[in-house]
Amino acid sequence: MGMIKDDSNLLFIMKAFLERLPFGVLMIKNEKEVFFCNQLLSKHFEENAMEFNLSIILERNMLLETTTHIHLPNKDVVIRKMQLEELEDVYHLYLFSFTNASNRLLNIEENQEILLKDMMESAYDGLVMVDTDGYIQLLTQAYADFLGVDQKSAIGKHVTEVIENTRMHVVVKTGKQETAELQKINKNYIIATRSPMFKQGKVVGAVGKILFKNVGQFTALFKRLRSLEIELKKYKGDFRESNKASYTFDDLIGSSPSFIDAKNQAKKASRGDSNVLLLGETGTGKELFAHSIHNESRRAMGVFVKVNCAAIPAELLESELFGYEEGSFTGAKKGGKAGKFEAADGGTIFLDEIGELPIHMQVKLLRVLQEKEIERVGSTVSTPIDVRVIAATNRNLEEMVEKGEFRLDLFYRLKVMEINIPSLKERKQDIETLVSYFLNKYEQIMKKHVQRINDHAQRLLTVYSWPGNIRELENIIERALNIVDEGDVITPHHLPEEITGQKEEIIARPLADLLEETERNAIVACLKLTNGNKSETAKQLKVSRTTLYEKMNKHGLLL
Repeated sequence: MGMIKDDSNLLFIMKAFLERLPFGVLMIKNEKEVFFCNQLLSKHFEENAMEFNLSIILERNMLLETTTHIHLPNKDVVIRKMQLEELEDVYHLYLFSFTNASNRLLNIEENQEILLKDMMESAYDGLVMVDTDGYIQLLTQAYADFLGVDQKSAIGKHVTEVIENTRMHVVVKTGKQETAELQKINKNYIIATRSPMFKQGKVVGAVGKILFKNVGQFTALFKRLRSLEIELKKYKGDFRESNKASYTFDDLIGSSPSFIDAKNQAKKASRGDSNVLLLGETGTGKELFAHSIHNESRRAMGVFVKVNCAAIPAELLESELFGYEEGSFTGAKKGGKAGKFEAADGGTIFLDEIGELPIHMQVKLLRVLQEKEIERVGSTVSTPIDVRVIAATNRNLEEMVEKGEFRLDLFYRLKVMEINIPSLKERKQDIETLVSYFLNKYEQIMKKHVQRINDHAQRLLTVYSWPGNIRELENIIERALNIVDEGDVITPHHLPEEITGQKEEIIARPLADLLEETERNAIVACLKLTNGNKSETAKQLKVSRTTLYEKMNKHGLLL
C-alpha cells in the first residue's frame, strides 16, 4: 500500500473500496479492535456461526502468520494477512478466501500464496484517491511508477498537478461515476474508471482505478476491438473504413494569433461533450478542426461519421441521416438500413454545410439534439443514441435566421461551442510555414525533390488574396511541384496566372528584348525596395551610381 493520511474521510473511502473486493475483508486496529468487516465476510459469519467464530480465531492468535489455512466440514478457508503501513495507528488487513471442499486447487499452499498475492497486487494496482477538493490522499506505488512521479511527494498535491488530463476533481464535484473512460497520459492512452465516494449522502472523495495502463495491454484490447469492427463491417456494412478521424491538432499548422485562438478554443471543446459549430470560409480547414476535436475527446475510440448536407438530395436526406425500416418506401432494402446517426452511436457525427439543410430536416435534427433519440423512416419506435454533433458552415447563419431560412432554436442548439476559423488572408504570417509544409508533403508523395521556392514567388504568394484559402494554397503548391523540374527552384514561372497577375508568353521574343525587360524590372523592383534611394539601389545591384543612372536614363526611369 502507499502512504495514507489517517483521517476519517479517507478511511471511509478505503473501506468503501475494500467492500468491493471479491473476497472477505477484515481490518484490525491496534491488534485488538475490529475496525472493519465487509458484507461478504459478515454474511459468512452469520451463515456459519457454529463452525466459524471470529473471536475464537483472534483469541487463538491464528492470524499471526502471513497465511493461515482453516479446514471446515463443508469448506476450506485461506486467510492472508497484510499490514497497512504509514498510518498513525497500526492496521492489519486480513483477506478470507472461501472454497468448496470439492475444489482442491487451493489445498496446495504454493498456489494459495501466489493466487492471494496476485489478487492483492491487482486490487491496488494503479489506484488513486482524492478528497473533496481534489487533493491526493493515496497513490499506489504502481501508479506513481507509471506516471513517473515520486509517490511520497505526490501525496497532498492537487490531482491535476500529478496526473495528466485527469477528471478525478470533476467526479468529486459532479458526484457522477465515469466508467471505462479513455485518458491520455504521456502520449499514450489508458482506460480508467473514476467513482465518487459517499458518506451520509455527501461526496467525501473519489477513487480512480486504471483498467489498462500500458501499451501492450491497450494494444491487445484495440486489436480485439478492431477485429470485431472488421467483422461487423463484413456482415452488416454499417461501419466503413472512411468513418474515422484522420487528423489531430498537430496537423493544424499556423502561429498567427487568430489561428492559435481558434485552435485553443477547439482544444477546450474537445474536453467536453457539447455540440460544436465551426464557422469559416470555404477551404479554411473546418473538417480538420472537426477531426482534431474528435481525436482529442473521450470519443476518440468511437467512429467519426462525415455527412455533407449539401451533397445529399433533399428527398433522401432523412433516410440517410436516420435510416429506414423494411418496406417503408419503394426500393427499401430488406431488413431496413441504419442511418448516419445510428452508425455514429458512441462517437461523433460531422455535419458539414449545415446551412444547406432544408427547413423540414432542421426540425427533425432539432428533435434529435434535444431528445437524444432517432426514429427511422417508416418506424413508430424511437431509438436512443449517444452521438456528439459537430456542425460546420461557410454561410452566415444569423442572416439566414433573420430571413427565415434557418431555425433560431436549432442555431442556438448547435452553437453551444462556436469556433470562428480565420481565413488565410487574416493569417498571412502563416503562409510561409504552410508553403513549407505542403512542399514537404507533396515531395514525399511525388518522390520528387526541389530546391524550395525563391523569394519573389514567396512574396507573390504572400500578397495574394486567397479566396480559396488553405485548400487553394495546397492546390497551387501541388501544381508547382508537377511543373518544376527535379532539383530546380520554384519561381513565379511555376505559379498560375491569378498569382502572378500576368499570362505566360506564348510567342518567342528576341533574347535582347527579354534581357532589356528583365534589366528594367530589376531596377524598378530594387528602387521600390530602397524607397527610391539610388545609392542603395546601385549597391544592391552591384553597379556604380554612374552605371545605374545610365541604365535608368535608357529605360526612361529618370524624371
